[in-house]
Amino acid sequence: RRAVVVVPYVFYRTNTKLEEFKMAFTAADVKKLREMTSVGMMDCKKALTEADGDFDKAIELLREKGLAKAAKKADRIAAEGLVKATVCDKCGVGAIIEVNSETDFVAKNADFQQFVSDLANVVIKDAPADVEALKACKMGEGTVQDALQEKVLTIGENLQIRRFDRFDNSTVNVAYNHMGGVIGVLVGLEVSDSLKDNATVKELGKDIGMQAAAMNPSFLDKSDVDEATLAKEKEILLIQALEENKTAAKPKPEQIIHKMVDGRIGKYYEENCLLQQAFVKENKVSVEAHIKAVAKELGGEIKLVKCVRFEKGEGIEKKVDDFAAEVASMAK
Repeated sequence: RRAVVVVPYVFYRTNTKLEEFKMAFTAADVKKLREMTSVGMMDCKKALTEADGDFDKAIELLREKGLAKAAKKADRIAAEGLVKATVCDKCGVGAIIEVNSETDFVAKNADFQQFVSDLANVVIKDAPADVEALKACKMGEGTVQDALQEKVLTIGENLQIRRFDRFDNSTVNVAYNHMGGVIGVLVGLEVSDSLKDNATVKELGKDIGMQAAAMNPSFLDKSDVDEATLAKEKEILLIQALEENKTAAKPKPEQIIHKMVDGRIGKYYEENCLLQQAFVKENKVSVEAHIKAVAKELGGEIKLVKCVRFEKGEGIEKKVDDFAAEVASMAK
């Protein structure tokens, strides 16, 4: 009889190409699985590793872990959340960010608030170009996208990083947060070298932030108003003035009406341009005049060059629930 030697399967496999055995998928496969499930890159990679590159099995594994459920949440409207403005104490770089959730309740969650603060710090540190670039930045053991996906699962709501802005340290940056994160403002002041660490300058920046939060200006300065906006506003004011003239006891010539319109444009600037607005703490002067007065008092130069205001959920169409219809459908 001839002896038969049985080679164990495991021994046979370990003598094949080790890399091929360990990695039966590519980076493109990980990306494809992420697009299919909306799950983070690291979790997709782990699932494909465990499934030996089998897509169906990997999706099943993600579903078993509850990760793929997060994809369904992405279609739900997120118009609540939090706005955070902050400035780094060490480097002076400023950031403002808005992260949206489905309910206002989540905005009060300490874990969510810390997540938003951590995101602002990533913006300060890595200076990403846009939201997609921010999602690719490193955060913890994975990326911001991975961390976001994890928060969706733990919090149980659709969360969206909507927008952010970043001011480098070429300006003195001051952050102002209003109503617990409903409104955030980031102010950038160009100042003389002698005033860069001045407490009064920072107090001025906070006052300007408060002004922007309360008055919601459309422009920083009247010189920023574009020609199309100005022409439209003049057209509206002219129609108003002509209608008023029709019922006036002594109607004015048309050329006088046009001069009246030019005069009223000044009022438009005062209402819509931050520097031309009346300073909220001292109504008798404009913001521009107040800045000049503070600079003169400190013996230096101060110029407001940047100001960004985010208001939570502005411009997002919120879902309006019909409670009566919901109750009726449940009864059926």
